Amino acid sequence: MGTVLVKGQNGSLAVATAVVSVRLAAAADVSGLLVTESGRVRSDADFVFFNQPSAPGVELRPGMPASLAVSFADVPADVAQIRAVITLEDSTATFGQGAPPVAVVGDDSGNMLYEYVIDGLSTESVVVALELYRRNAEWKVRAVGQGYAGGFAALVVDHGVSVDDEPPPAAMGLPALEVQSAPDATRVPAVSSRAGDGAAAIVSAPPTQPGTAAPNALDVRTVPGEEKLSFEKRGRLDMRKREVAKVLITKNAFGVRARVVLVIDKTGSMIRQYRQQVVHRVVQRMIPVATQLDHDGTLEAYLYALSFAKLPDITVEHSEQWAQTFLHLSGTHAGISYDAMGGRNDELPIMRDIMASLRPEDPPTLVLFFTDGGFAKKREIAALMREASRLPAFWQFVGLGKANYGLLRSLDEMPDRLVDNAGFFALDDIDQVDDAQLYGRLLGEFPDWIRAAKTAGILH
Repeated sequence: MGTVLVKGQNGSLAVATAVVSVRLAAAADVSGLLVTESGRVRSDADFVFFNQPSAPGVELRPGMPASLAVSFADVPADVAQIRAVITLEDSTATFGQGAPPVAVVGDDSGNMLYEYVIDGLSTESVVVALELYRRNAEWKVRAVGQGYAGGFAALVVDHGVSVDDEPPPAAMGLPALEVQSAPDATRVPAVSSRAGDGAAAIVSAPPTQPGTAAPNALDVRTVPGEEKLSFEKRGRLDMRKREVAKVLITKNAFGVRARVVLVIDKTGSMIRQYRQQVVHRVVQRMIPVATQLDHDGTLEAYLYALSFAKLPDITVEHSEQWAQTFLHLSGTHAGISYDAMGGRNDELPIMRDIMASLRPEDPPTLVLFFTDGGFAKKREIAALMREASRLPAFWQFVGLGKANYGLLRSLDEMPDRLVDNAGFFALDDIDQVDDAQLYGRLLGEFPDWIRAAKTAGILH
């Protein structure tokens, strides 16, 4: 009797060969994706399915449904995970219409090691059941259970494989996708469909060209640390990165590299935002911006009140730990006295510090400044923003909660600046704003400022 896994749980695989099989009532196909630490296939050869039944170290064994046999010693060193996928043969069917599928991991002798009942599925026809992954020199299994309501197309796009629209019908019931292929994009022969009479061709994603105005949906940027997130967190991050990329594409700024700085209000009036972890969620939603803009995908971070603290950079991998460590209103945390920063606003010290770090030869800087308002020194701040208009930084102020934002609302119309270097919008409830709206408002003015700053000689 093997070990029963629940979603997100993992276990060790102390065997030379593991066999992943599936039990379910409906007709289904089993396939496998060999992915690197970036979560993407190296080429079309890393997709194992009924018309391409083998890859290095992975073999699709016949059955009803088939099973995946993984010989760990033969898996290439740059393959970090092997994902086992279940696809219903009837493209109109869903997993919610019947009993949940059961994924089983056994050894090559037929002994069951792990069992995972994939419950909670509803409208999905495709699900990533399990993930076999490396942890140092050891192989382990993780219960994933991640469904794709969008079908097989959404799955392959998320893993760096796309479906060509020649010939027109689709494999496994998915619509053909138009691919903007680079000249050196790899194409393989069409593969016959088991779910219909048509066929589709699998192609590897074309390489990203920084600065291109209209990349296809595969070209979102991946930064170090993403591979260490859980599958669900990677999926959420990927969706948000795509929304950021859409805004940049629309504004003809895809491929731009910029320093990204996050400033967060730590004053007493923000107590509700901290207690309800609104600020924590702000951090999570700013990370995708840094992945697509910042040269190393990290967020520089500050907290401010009367004075300020420069905090360690926020990375994709450790963002939740960072939030738990540094997002506080009082006390001493990681050697930083939060009480010493005070409990009232004074924006001048933090703004001057950021301005002092800017150099004429620097790339553009995007300052994401979150506050609940209360700017008292209006005249001094206005003068500072005029001075800052000659520096290579755009200041995007965001109001958190229902407050009187005063000066912030007039930043766009402030006269006597070399260029318009600031924007503002208020979020009464950030949790009620979807990613497309949020990133559209957050990044809408930044590309315009870049063009204006280049014309004015601020950026080179």
